[in-house]
Amino acid sequence: MKVDLSLVKQLRESTSISVIECKKALEETGGDIEKALVILKKKGMLTSQKKALRETREGLIGAYVHLNGKIGVLIEVNTESDFVAKNEEFKELVKNLTLQITASNPSWVDRESVPQEIIDQEKEIIEAQFKDKGKPPAVVEKIVEGKLKDFYKENVLLEQVYIKEEGMTVKEYIDSKIAKLGENIRVKRFVKYEIGE
Repeated sequence: MKVDLSLVKQLRESTSISVIECKKALEETGGDIEKALVILKKKGMLTSQKKALRETREGLIGAYVHLNGKIGVLIEVNTESDFVAKNEEFKELVKNLTLQITASNPSWVDRESVPQEIIDQEKEIIEAQFKDKGKPPAVVEKIVEGKLKDFYKENVLLEQVYIKEEGMTVKEYIDSKIAKLGENIRVKRFVKYEIGE
């Protein structure tokens, strides 16, 4: 069943859960928002959104050095308790995030980390490409919005497609672990080293 995009938007705004998950839940319920909320709750997604506000003071620093010794990644991932930080599933999450960074080369953890001057620069480049094409300003604005989303998907860790599961973003992968482990999890920072870079 094709779902009205306004319903998807409404559900996303009220839950902060990804568009894909909101759309799936609405398709499953024939567009019924209340039933979609129940489905998201069963999947533990609403719980992960509430937990995202809780403080994270424990965690792990993960490290990965690629086989050839020319690429290395360090990452700090925080959680609420030492108990979860020592959990094998949490350790696996940290390891998978180092592999993600090695393979996908993000520059920032989240959108909020991207400096405003970089965003402004990207907007300028995109606007310049369509300036002389005779498109109305409203259309150019939509194009800029779409291209910026692509920029975030490529350069922001949490917005990248998770390398081990194509239909999922890194944020959704982390949210699934929040739901499973019962604590907030936050990527604080990472750095990637590459010989010659």
